[in-house]
Amino acid sequence: MSPAFQGREQLLRLDGHNSLWIEMPIVKTLHWPNEQACEAFAMAMVQRPMWGLALVYLQGELGAGKTTLVRHILRSMGVTGRIKSPTYAVVEPYEIQSPQAPLAVWHFDFYRFSDPLEWEDAGFRDVFASPGLKLCEWPNHAAGVLPSPDLQVSMQVNPDQSRTVQLEAKSPLGEGLLA
Repeated sequence: MSPAFQGREQLLRLDGHNSLWIEMPIVKTLHWPNEQACEAFAMAMVQRPMWGLALVYLQGELGAGKTTLVRHILRSMGVTGRIKSPTYAVVEPYEIQSPQAPLAVWHFDFYRFSDPLEWEDAGFRDVFASPGLKLCEWPNHAAGVLPSPDLQVSMQVNPDQSRTVQLEAKSPLGEGLLA
């Protein structure tokens, strides 16, 4: 068993004559009472090994805090200056300076995305095939062309304006981020 799976709950399923081990996904639910909790989460995540290689889906209704989370992530990674939402541009690229090498970060907002041909025309296939962090708001609007995520972050606004945030690992890299 790989180190990423040690200590994880497992389910034994009997399938005919074969016994199959099925890994249960890592799912964590957080409560953010305020924006400072969102900022603290962002600061902790960027310290995780392999964070700079993740594909992260950010889901939630308008106003759930997806762009706010991205801003805190980018600030925690050292981005200075204005961080704008890519709602109309679809993507905002960033280059983070690090001691090893520059790190590419792309912030996507697929809210207005409607044409799969736009995916090819914009060169997104190449972007997603290259190393770097990809943060994707409204991934369901690019279903069918967007690769599977490493981590899915689902945000919900509560009546008191706090946030309930569910984190779900969707790959071994995502499991490492949540371990």
